Order: sequence, then C-alpha cells, then structure tokens
Amino acid sequence: MSDDRVLMRGLLFYGYHGVMPEENRLGQRFIVDIDLSMPLGDAGRTDDLTKTVDYVAVLGDVRRIVEGPPLKLIETVAEQIAAKVLHDYAVDAVRVRVRKPDVPIPAALEYVGVEIHRRRSK
Repeated sequence: MSDDRVLMRGLLFYGYHGVMPEENRLGQRFIVDIDLSMPLGDAGRTDDLTKTVDYVAVLGDVRRIVEGPPLKLIETVAEQIAAKVLHDYAVDAVRVRVRKPDVPIPAALEYVGVEIHRRRSK
C-alpha cells in the first residue's frame, strides 16, 4: 500500500442521523474528513486526472450518504462512505471521520465522532 493520500477535510453537510427523535426531525451539522490512500506518483508526473481520484465525484457520493435517508448511528454513516469509496474508486484504503458538533447531550463539548479505516480486500 502506498503512503500517498488524497485528503478531504472539513466537508460540511446537514443530515438527520441519530438515535434521538429530535435529531431525525430537526437535523444537524455533520463534518466529514476523508483520507484516500493510493499511489499518486503517476498523477504527479503526468498531470492526468485519470491517474488519481476525482475528489469532486467522491464529494458527491459522500453528500448523498450524509444528506440521505436518516440512520441511527454515525458508525453506519462512516461505513457506508467507506464501502462506497472502496467500491467505486481505485483506492487502496480509506479513512473516514464523521463528527457531530451539535449533538444533543447535556455536556459542553466540541464534537462527538467516529473514525474508521478500511482497506480494499485482495
């Protein structure tokens, strides 16, 4: 696996995921970070988009998942993003972070989130 990565940071969406009924009804912000691991040498040498990943296309897929049908767990949101990226793009691995900065719990906090790392099965 390559040490090269395409980084997508701070993707901001509005979705309706959560266990609490008000989360599904009112919605909230979700912030997603993605690391796409793949060799980038050919893309860098040739300036050819087909030798890398089209991050605009990845953004559209992530948007459809996060802004799509409500799920209970952000773990499920992260898994769906990782599965979609590994299925549709020529990446070796993907790291997905999903953060909820406005989680409705009685505590002062910056965010609640999950991070997963998935590799392409051989």
